Amino acid sequence: MDQKHLHIVSFDVPHPPDYGGVVDVFYRIKSLYKLGVRIHLHCFEYGRGKAEALEGYCESITYYERKNTLPLTRPYIVASRENNSLLQNLVALPYPILFEGIHCCAFLDEPALHGRLKMVRLHNIESDYYGHLAENENDFFKRLYFKNEAWQLERFEKTLHHADYLFAISPADLHYWKTLYGEKVLYLPAFHAHKKVVSPLGRGEYALYHGNLSVNENYHAAMFLVKEVFADLPIRLIIAGKNPHIDWFDALKEYNHIELCVNPSEMELFQMMQEAHLHVLPTFQPTGIKLKLLHALYTGRFCLTNSLMVQNTGIEHLCHIADSATDFAAKVQHLFEKEFTAEDLAYRATFLHQHFDNLQHAQTIVDLL
Repeated sequence: MDQKHLHIVSFDVPHPPDYGGVVDVFYRIKSLYKLGVRIHLHCFEYGRGKAEALEGYCESITYYERKNTLPLTRPYIVASRENNSLLQNLVALPYPILFEGIHCCAFLDEPALHGRLKMVRLHNIESDYYGHLAENENDFFKRLYFKNEAWQLERFEKTLHHADYLFAISPADLHYWKTLYGEKVLYLPAFHAHKKVVSPLGRGEYALYHGNLSVNENYHAAMFLVKEVFADLPIRLIIAGKNPHIDWFDALKEYNHIELCVNPSEMELFQMMQEAHLHVLPTFQPTGIKLKLLHALYTGRFCLTNSLMVQNTGIEHLCHIADSATDFAAKVQHLFEKEFTAEDLAYRATFLHQHFDNLQHAQTIVDLL
């Protein structure tokens, strides 16, 4: 059988897999490699550095600089990745191409790639995502940038009709893209680090929120838990956060039962997730699927979130749902009275194995090559 080759164009260096978007990319690369695909990786490097670990999975790796100039006619996330060397390298080896995100689609309609099999992984409905960023941004100039980016992305999304296949990350996104592009849209769930569910049985010691606290959305979600949910609850809460702003330390001074764990290592976070009784993960930005929720379901006990986090994701029934501070507080107390049982574990493990198996979904891509 002929070996299958594939260009993958990534918006960022996908190693280490330490935030949502690159988690999906890295474990897709790893799964495709296991299925025998010879991967020619192209990635934009703008701060994460080159990753030797990727060399074990890729036939070739090429890094590109991301531009800093603001464009007038295209979204910044696209125009900043429009690199002529990338186009030349894609033309030179006539293999199928997987563009990771609309970010990488500057050459999707390029005549030199006409007739090539072109696939796009859609990590979000990016125009909606940037619209939500604008709504939640207090800085005037940042809000203006996000609004313009959302408008530019809505216009640029029409370029997607040049793709042969579009991969949606959630059932909700699948429905949205199918209304625009029909049968070329396929459901490809998020790829992740887990082979099996390792949630411990019994009771844990505290509630846990984890996320990058320099991201506005995560800042508001975590502060909601501190100020409106746990402030008057006699239950310990740990906020495990990357790059928290200095104001976090002042905000937590008055709460003896709420603590901040700054920039935990991968092993430290895993241990905290195992020891927690409850993962509290609200969001105020309903886009895509949150990889940290999937991580919590594979690793921890109970998960409590809101409707915006799980609506039309396919994993609603694995979580407990609350949509107001009062409801969150009541369900936190209720769940701390319960034990995570063998039945809970078996139900979760069966569902996640059936619906989020990396190799099964990587085979979907292989079958198209």
